Amino acid sequence: MPHIQRKYFECARATHRVAALALFAIAGALSGCGRSSNGDGTDRVNGSIHVAAGMPASPVATVDGSIVADDNAVLQSARTVNGGISIGAHARAESLATVNGPITLKAGARISGAITVVNGSITLADGAEVSGTLTNVSGKIALNSAHVAGGIVTVNADISVLGSSRVEGGITVKNPSGLFFHASDATPQIVIGPGAVVQGNLRFLHKVALYVSDHATIGPVSGATAIPFAGPTPPVPAPT
Repeated sequence: MPHIQRKYFECARATHRVAALALFAIAGALSGCGRSSNGDGTDRVNGSIHVAAGMPASPVATVDGSIVADDNAVLQSARTVNGGISIGAHARAESLATVNGPITLKAGARISGAITVVNGSITLADGAEVSGTLTNVSGKIALNSAHVAGGIVTVNADISVLGSSRVEGGITVKNPSGLFFHASDATPQIVIGPGAVVQGNLRFLHKVALYVSDHATIGPVSGATAIPFAGPTPPVPAPT
């Protein structure tokens, strides 16, 4: 476990050093215990966690396993190292983080803090809201009529902001760095669809393909030239 922790720590440093440290603090703490419960929350080394609607709100964490919250469930933080996190329709949580795996918010789900992923996608369905920042290193980021108040930060993700989505805090694509980061040969595609709004700066520190609908609204762009398009999608394969 210590070797794996160091590996992912170096990779995650490229975007969010503090978030990476928090993730591995969980992994280190859980690896030293053999029980599956910890106070009011649920902690596990191996195995998935299910949060049902009506359960008292508490933090949940696992090392190897997924976390699934039902529709209308309420929880505090959710953390895993190897596994995805799925938050049901109209469920609520404070923050979400994983190292390897996707994070999905279903319709109307609300996160009062940040979402952090190292290797994995982030998907927000219609009406989902995140008050903090969406951060990942690699993996698609897709917003479908969703709201992100704290901006989007990535290294190598394709990003789609579609429908009536609204992003405050802009979009930042950082340079790859770190001993264990291997950038994909593919150029990240950033698509801002018709009706979408991105407030704040769009900063690109390495090459991207930026497609902006003629019916979208965006802030100032640096590091890329926006390619306008008409119709529902750009004239190239784009993230969904």
